[in-house]
Amino acid sequence: MAVTRYHRYIGELWDDLNLEELVSELSDFLLQSGFGQEGGEWDEDSLQALHDSILEALLRRGLLSDEDLQKLMSDQDALDQFLQKTVERLVREGYLKTSEAEPFHDPTGGGERGGAGPPVRFELTEKAVDFLGYRALRDLLGSVGKASFGRHDTRDLATGIEASGPSKAWEFGDTMNLDVSGTLLNAVAREGLHVPLDVDYEDLLVRQSEYQSSCATVVMLDCSHSMILYGEDRFTPAKKVALALSHLLRTQYPGDSLHLVLFHDSAEEVPLSQIARVRVGPYYTNTREGLRLAQRILGRQRKYMKQIVMITDGKPSALTEKDGSIYRNPFGLDPRVVALTLKEVAACRRQGILVNTFMLARDRDLVAFVQRVTQMCRGKAYFTSPWSLGQYVLMDYLNKKVKKVH
Repeated sequence: MAVTRYHRYIGELWDDLNLEELVSELSDFLLQSGFGQEGGEWDEDSLQALHDSILEALLRRGLLSDEDLQKLMSDQDALDQFLQKTVERLVREGYLKTSEAEPFHDPTGGGERGGAGPPVRFELTEKAVDFLGYRALRDLLGSVGKASFGRHDTRDLATGIEASGPSKAWEFGDTMNLDVSGTLLNAVAREGLHVPLDVDYEDLLVRQSEYQSSCATVVMLDCSHSMILYGEDRFTPAKKVALALSHLLRTQYPGDSLHLVLFHDSAEEVPLSQIARVRVGPYYTNTREGLRLAQRILGRQRKYMKQIVMITDGKPSALTEKDGSIYRNPFGLDPRVVALTLKEVAACRRQGILVNTFMLARDRDLVAFVQRVTQMCRGKAYFTSPWSLGQYVLMDYLNKKVKKVH
């Protein structure tokens, strides 16, 4: 019969552990692994991977004191118990969820898994996804020089409608955002000071303000195999950007919409709540199919602005044929693939959809293709790295939210 030894100080440790800091430290593991198994099912190895990641986070971040860590590391039973209880607390406080109603059993030997019973299935909850989006957004905005919101004026643009420049003479069609003082001064300069004062059309001045438009955005995320090749994970930072954008829109721009499209051999729309379980596969890059799906999504939106944010590290290398089969050619720029893909870019331009491309590689063929895309749709192209991608995407999005109106 297995005996579990409880230590007085251990209970205090797992109860006092800051779960927000822990989940933040685990973000790369949670988003990168998709919990280790296809469909989100865990086996003992994947649960052990979570335990190992928690321990690594504790050692790296200093979430526990050196004295407490030393006690844990010197007692394997106490360490196993601490890790198990920490996972249980993550479930209890709504960061993880499981399909099994019964409590966890320690995979390291402290309990049994129930023999032939179904495997325990874990997923990130909406609370966890929202929290990871918040932390990603905070980190990205912090990296470009933003601090917390306050009441102090800055040179940066923010939400709201504020007078931002000199007044101008009123013209037919202008919003009647009247500059009363300037208008009266014009009338006095023209007629002199007397009562009543006649104000003519030529006296009218209106304030130029910042206008914030509504925007429908589709993030096209490349999940071909190259996104994790060459010793660099480009996919996890891209998923963090999508989470950060989602949190930004929900909290600061509730009138906007955001959709996520994965493109590989084909393309599909994925709910943002499921982004943690998305993974790269042995796929090619069917950019054309991603653009076609993005256009259908944006066609249903009634927004002033519509845009596609395409994040990729490779040139188009696949097409969906009329019979549903996939044509693939990874060698160079296939003229047929490029021509049909650019045909969809032209369709985006006709519909007023802006296409901005964020390139995670400097492949010559990719650069040549993206240059043609930007010329056709008057979008922008950014050469960036996985670690600066979020800053580029967020600043581009925020800058397009504001334009001058009269």
